[in-house]
Amino acid sequence: MEERARIPVGLPATNPIPSYWHTPKSPLANINHSPDKSQDPYDFIIVGSGISGTMIAWNLLKRGSHNKKILMLEAREVCGGATGRNGGHTKAASYRSYLQHVQELGKEEALRIVRMEWANIVETHRVAGRLGVECENEVCATVDVVYDGETFELGKRAICELRRDLKEEERRRGEVGWYEVHEDVGAVRERFCVGVENGNPAIVGGEKVKGAFEYMAGRVHAYRFSTGVLAECVKLGLQIRTNTPVLGYKPADNGLWEVCVADEKIATRAVVLATNGYTPFLERSLQGKIVPMRGQITAQRPGRGSTLPAPLPTTFSFIYKNGYEYMIPRPLPQGGQHIVIGGGLGRLPDAGAGEYGTVDDASLNPEISRYLHGSLSGSFDAASWGEVGEEESSERVVHEWTGIMGATADGRPFVGKVPSTDAVGAGDQKPRGGVWISAGFNGHGMVLCLKSAEALVTMIDNDRAGEPNDGSVSMKGLDWFPRSFVIDEDRLARCQFKGRMDLLQKHDSV
Repeated sequence: MEERARIPVGLPATNPIPSYWHTPKSPLANINHSPDKSQDPYDFIIVGSGISGTMIAWNLLKRGSHNKKILMLEAREVCGGATGRNGGHTKAASYRSYLQHVQELGKEEALRIVRMEWANIVETHRVAGRLGVECENEVCATVDVVYDGETFELGKRAICELRRDLKEEERRRGEVGWYEVHEDVGAVRERFCVGVENGNPAIVGGEKVKGAFEYMAGRVHAYRFSTGVLAECVKLGLQIRTNTPVLGYKPADNGLWEVCVADEKIATRAVVLATNGYTPFLERSLQGKIVPMRGQITAQRPGRGSTLPAPLPTTFSFIYKNGYEYMIPRPLPQGGQHIVIGGGLGRLPDAGAGEYGTVDDASLNPEISRYLHGSLSGSFDAASWGEVGEEESSERVVHEWTGIMGATADGRPFVGKVPSTDAVGAGDQKPRGGVWISAGFNGHGMVLCLKSAEALVTMIDNDRAGEPNDGSVSMKGLDWFPRSFVIDEDRLARCQFKGRMDLLQKHDSV
């Protein structure tokens, strides 16, 4: 893994596999506002147009303390990266990391992470509703079907301790601490229409269901959500230039920054990196701290004889010893549903090392394809899935694509002011007052990005207000935000990439 982390990160591929979610494309897909002809610099240049860049722009524009001269630069089409290519799942699964976070960070910080993830889910769906964004916005229960006994027992313990540590009102149905543990395998099969054994032909030896956990989550068309909010940002004055890769940035005169694109240099008072897995291309100090990680996803159709409710009332994860898959139903306008399922990294040798350090979302991994193609017919029982004959099974996969996520060495995002390091194109070490970052979401951006963007803009507000005056980041007004997410030199010094943290067996360390 360390070798993969050292691979120099490049620009996004110019010919990515088309995403299932990009049909139809947003009217903003290839928008290019005319270059500003005035001599005034931008207040902010945001690099990246996914959910992080979008929500950073939204928060900057909605607050009255800033000039509204903001430019967003995107290397490909709007929302052409991970946000427009993900699984559409607003699901935290906070219990899976809770024990480890308590051990590493303490109970107070572990609870702060749990509550922040929940608040992110709630706020994402609230914003979609309030703005009237048509994005298949649905809060619903989710189910984790577990195929490994040790993982199931650890999950029960984690849920018990998490619920004990939360407040009584947080344990009520529909809240952050509401969980139902299902230990009767027959009842799990009947209630959730899954088989008692994973019948995926790619699995040698079979895996039997050990139980299930049910709790709250949601689903959303992340591409439509982000482009819908971006459309509101444009109304408020945001300028966007697509198909404009940023090649670097460096300090300029008068305390400004110079952002370099192919044919010009653009002056700004601050640079904001919302580039997730691609970040080390621009900020070389983060090479090996944020590592690109390729994810693979399919959209599949149930068989014509399927007895599954359409759409399924819950989302799912299918969890085994070394990994998991994530799944949402997607209702179709004409009736019926597609099932979107991604994952498969945990089924690869060497912990899927070959999927790290790459920004190639123009190709598929055939081993993951083989596994994912049999994932749904293997997880749901045959009667529920309803597929009959080889001809129908060959038509199972409607679409398959990849996307690039950003994995961090400690499994947590980097949010805040980039510590003092060399800027691309600047020779010696330079002071860094105006480069900010919200990136490295480890495949969980839909439950981290929105609130991280809010926190980042609060940090920027504090900085502009002169708080504090020693150059560090002020957490004023951010009692709710996890301190362990804030980027600083000490944290970076401790980071040594070993692989994706949420695929580790938590019982090895707790």
